[in-house]
Amino acid sequence: MSTTETEALPTAGDVHAAAERLRGVANRTPVSTSRTLDAMTGARVFLKCENFQRGGAFKFRGAYNAVSRLSQEERARGVLTFSSGNHAQAVALTGRLLGIPVVVVMPDDAPAAKVEGTRGYGAEVILYDPRERDRQEIAAGLQRERGMALIPPYDHADVVAGQGTAALELMEETGPLDALFVPCGGGGLLSGSALAAKAFAPECRVIGVEPELADDATRSFRTGVLATIRNPPTIADGLRTPSLGRITFPLVRAHVSEMRTVPEQGIADAMRFLWTRAKLVVEPSGAVPLAALLAAADEFRGLRVGVILSGGNVDLTAACKLLEVR
Repeated sequence: MSTTETEALPTAGDVHAAAERLRGVANRTPVSTSRTLDAMTGARVFLKCENFQRGGAFKFRGAYNAVSRLSQEERARGVLTFSSGNHAQAVALTGRLLGIPVVVVMPDDAPAAKVEGTRGYGAEVILYDPRERDRQEIAAGLQRERGMALIPPYDHADVVAGQGTAALELMEETGPLDALFVPCGGGGLLSGSALAAKAFAPECRVIGVEPELADDATRSFRTGVLATIRNPPTIADGLRTPSLGRITFPLVRAHVSEMRTVPEQGIADAMRFLWTRAKLVVEPSGAVPLAALLAAADEFRGLRVGVILSGGNVDLTAACKLLEVR
């Protein structure tokens, strides 16, 4: 089902309901700490390791929450989505678990590991050239042709509520935080996390982070006008979403404290730290929020800080180049 202009925005209550729906299905991912990282920042840092989530990323939370709420009639017709990788794998895995056919529209330059993972979970993958065609237009045509339910990557109330359970779990384990850094592509994880954080710890600063080369949400947040950047050339492939959505834009504006951006080298450096010092395999998109914390460490000295590491689905060839492995 696609979003509509009149669709109600999700609430913190929806995040709690999603947590119950996901109980025993999604992994309750670990919270990692690092004495080295604490010494570098002067803060007490808690890393929410969504790289250990089913499907390798937080996306499973939103995908399962949304698909599991479909009617039997909708399930019988199958599920359709579009994604560069993590949401694709999440919907494919959900379809396999629930016995629902899945079709995924993916760009032909998506990381090979994510395309293979999506197919491995049993989904039909339709590749397209993002320089020539629009994924939403392709999906709309397939939806008309096949009558499948559309579960978009982020602009869907149930998807947002499911994504928010990562931050909810983090704070249930750590207690209230002073700040929470969250990566932002289409804003599903960020807006869901903000809903959870503001209900659990109203004084917590929720900070969304984007690559400098893909700063559409930051522009939108600051101006109040929805900005779009198509196919930004960032290494954080999971954050190449062109813009926030009808649901995520107002949620981000209402509940997120601030937006920040980080350069490509900062993303690579944060990823290198996570791999080599924290021993956590995290993809570039997942390292983006840590890059922001490291760039402004003095600002958070003495505070309790959460960082959501959104996923670990890496293209090993590309990762080795980023990490300068010889």
